[in-house]
Amino acid sequence: MTDSPSTHPPAPAVEFLDVRRIAFAEGPPPVLTPWELSEVDRLWSGTRAGNPAVFDGPLVAVTGIDLSVPGVLLAHWARLSYRYRALRVLRTAADVPGSVFVTVLLPTERGLVVGRGSATTAAPGRWTLPGGAVEPPVGAGPLTEDALRRDAAREVAEEIGVRVAAERLRLFAVTRGHRFGSLGFHFLAPPAAAAPVLRRHAELVAAESGHGAGPELDALAFVSSASAAERLGPGSDYLAQILDRYDGGSV
Repeated sequence: MTDSPSTHPPAPAVEFLDVRRIAFAEGPPPVLTPWELSEVDRLWSGTRAGNPAVFDGPLVAVTGIDLSVPGVLLAHWARLSYRYRALRVLRTAADVPGSVFVTVLLPTERGLVVGRGSATTAAPGRWTLPGGAVEPPVGAGPLTEDALRRDAAREVAEEIGVRVAAERLRLFAVTRGHRFGSLGFHFLAPPAAAAPVLRRHAELVAAESGHGAGPELDALAFVSSASAAERLGPGSDYLAQILDRYDGGSV
């Protein structure tokens, strides 16, 4: 007798990597066929037509990882731009470069801070930790864990208005997406009070709206468990697993 699909729990969206040291090696971008190049441009034009605020900014793309040394992650990466995420619909998942992103776990007395993507973002209405895609270093500079930390500090300031010194962020977890192999570097910030966080975010939203630009996160909430986040609505693929690990005391 064949088991019904409902008897099998869904596969986790991400896996946690046992990493104590991180290294990066830059290489060439993936080679695209003329058809793929044409399709990337065509799909990007459609994306822009649907959301003119989307920006074809530079991205760090994962081209492979090496975990042969215990506790050490060697990530091979290349410089791409946002439009090349279209490869996700042009190639099989195993042949698509993943992305590199950072998030910040900001604890308060009411739980961790999460935000909802505004209509102008790539994931409108989706709840996530403050953070974003990592951009390549300027020029030929190396990509390092310290650079990721600085990116994470900048993202939390830009998205919720809270300033945290980069050196005070501690690496909490590294995740790899099961579908495209995207690498997430999740940093834990020192605790903050909930009321000032809400006030700073409100001030940020008012300032950006006054300049004609919408906020990246149009609402904040505080959650202490994956079930609490699920009640808010759709969330980023990694969110439930990160919250479970945090709630389980792996800090």
